[in-house]
Amino acid sequence: MHEIVERIKNKDVRALARAITMVENDHPEKLELLSDIFSLKKHALYVGLTGSPGAGKSSLVNRLISHIRQEGKTVAVIAVDPTSPFSGGALLGDRVRMNEHFTDDGVFIRSMATRGSLGGLARATKDAVRICDAYGYDVVIVETVGVGQSELDIMKIVDTTAVVMTPNSGDVLQIFKAGIMEIADLFVINKADLHGVGKLKALLKELVMMTATEKHMTSIVKTITTENKGIDKLWAKIKEHHDYLYRTEEGRKQRIQQQELEIYELIREEIWRDVRNYLESNNELATIEADSDPYKLASKWYEQWKKEGERK
Repeated sequence: MHEIVERIKNKDVRALARAITMVENDHPEKLELLSDIFSLKKHALYVGLTGSPGAGKSSLVNRLISHIRQEGKTVAVIAVDPTSPFSGGALLGDRVRMNEHFTDDGVFIRSMATRGSLGGLARATKDAVRICDAYGYDVVIVETVGVGQSELDIMKIVDTTAVVMTPNSGDVLQIFKAGIMEIADLFVINKADLHGVGKLKALLKELVMMTATEKHMTSIVKTITTENKGIDKLWAKIKEHHDYLYRTEEGRKQRIQQQELEIYELIREEIWRDVRNYLESNNELATIEADSDPYKLASKWYEQWKKEGERK
């Protein structure tokens, strides 16, 4: 077993942080490390919170951490943030709204940069979640930046996805985006003390009825983080959905679909890495001009890469 994984088994939090850094940086020993990590899987509860910027996701996570800790459970938070164009690091790395938990041994908070990955989620996020699970955290929360396709991407990583919305913020239009209804296991109307909450909830109810099954209906929860209201109900609905996933046939099918998506994602990553290495080793990228036809080059290099593989 990898030396860092041995340290993680012994609850070495520095080893935990080091392991996440290794997968973020695509360390040569990454696959060996992750294989050993997978063998330690403890089936933590994976929760994802996504939504538009300004919806109050970080404040909501902060309250949720406190509530979960009151039950005696440990919590890891992976916060996926935009990437600095200069350092490549996470712009919101301080997570100032969660600073009250930094001295709590039962809470681990890690910011990860998107680094331009498709969907807004760091490619290493799923690996980081599994590492936190292997360490022994009871609950792993993934908070996304909530931009572009990150709402759709998060379903590949967590068991339960909560889409956070606020009244009068334009979020109503976001509901109609392709895929949002399909990935939302739970809708959270945050800042529910604002005007317009009734209208938003009524619209959500209509949409939920359209997609409901006999065994499962997407829940809608109202929260007010400034007053710590609705957090207990939110946590109850998260646990209720988790039970549904692991006790019903419909839930089992959903988990299998998630596994298929992850496998396709991993295959795509490996192909992309292989193609990139081929192009760089053959200095093909040096031939690109400002007005080069990207479609022709992509098709040409892809065919060259395939032929190279056939010769091997």
